[in-house]
Amino acid sequence: MSQPVVEVPRTPAAPGTGIARTLLMRALGAVGVLVAAATVAFLLVRLSGDPVAMLLPPDATAEQEATLRASLGLDRPLLVQYLDYLWGLPRLDFGTSLFYDRPVADVLLERIPATLQLAAAAAAIALVVAVPAGIFAALRRGRAGDTGVMAAVLVGQSTPAFWTGILLVLVFAVQWQLLPASGYGSFEHLVLPAVTLAIYSVAVIARLLRSSLIEVLGSDHIRTARAKGLGTPAIVVSHALRHAALPVITVVGLEVGSLLGGAILTEQVFSWPGIGRLTVEAIGNRDFPLVQAAILFFAATFVVVNLVVDASYAILDPRVRVAHR
Repeated sequence: MSQPVVEVPRTPAAPGTGIARTLLMRALGAVGVLVAAATVAFLLVRLSGDPVAMLLPPDATAEQEATLRASLGLDRPLLVQYLDYLWGLPRLDFGTSLFYDRPVADVLLERIPATLQLAAAAAAIALVVAVPAGIFAALRRGRAGDTGVMAAVLVGQSTPAFWTGILLVLVFAVQWQLLPASGYGSFEHLVLPAVTLAIYSVAVIARLLRSSLIEVLGSDHIRTARAKGLGTPAIVVSHALRHAALPVITVVGLEVGSLLGGAILTEQVFSWPGIGRLTVEAIGNRDFPLVQAAILFFAATFVVVNLVVDASYAILDPRVRVAHR
């Protein structure tokens, strides 16, 4: 006679173990992305030209050129330069700026606060404007209010940031003289570049939130809430918005990274002393170490934001926690 098969119950994993394992794998993948970004930056900057030609006068001799090239370490084999570059990254040693003749890390640290300030202000403006606009459009689907919001969204997504910045300068700084055209140091200097940087994000977030809300408002649990007598504000705040916010979180995370990347042109238009303007100057000067570090900064920003978004999904959506157990 065959023996009955006895199933041994599986010990359930501790809560959060699956999520922690997933986040660990994402973190390891993020390290690979950063190494790839560092490699691409290393190769691309060396295709832009010879920095020695930028640093020496036109009548420099071959001996002077060889001396400078040796002092910068550019006479070594490319593989040796690359390995030395990678070896310094974990220690945040990005080398010495060819233009400023200072450690690259020090130059970046001086400019990062201005870029973070600009990106934070733009993100705040985007959320404050986009969330009410998306809710308003969803609740008035097919009506004049929805059409107006969607028209504004289309214009916001179609307008380049540098053109918007120039237009705002012409109107608010030149014509009306209400705000300074450029500079850094006060709240008035922050308004125009922050608004310029936020317009595209407002359009993206408002459009996605509207679509998500329309889908959620047509679901069964929302109809049940209406049948219980709950009003529209309570339904939107307590039920619909939480479910509709999940896909929006991903876009908000990507937009935060885009705000930092998009700051390159905006900072240039408004003479804002951040990483974006520094990157443009470093490219023009063929400052290899500084360009490499700036690209890595932008890449690291996107990677960190994506990790935060992954973690927030597990907190806001119980289904994600169950799936990872």
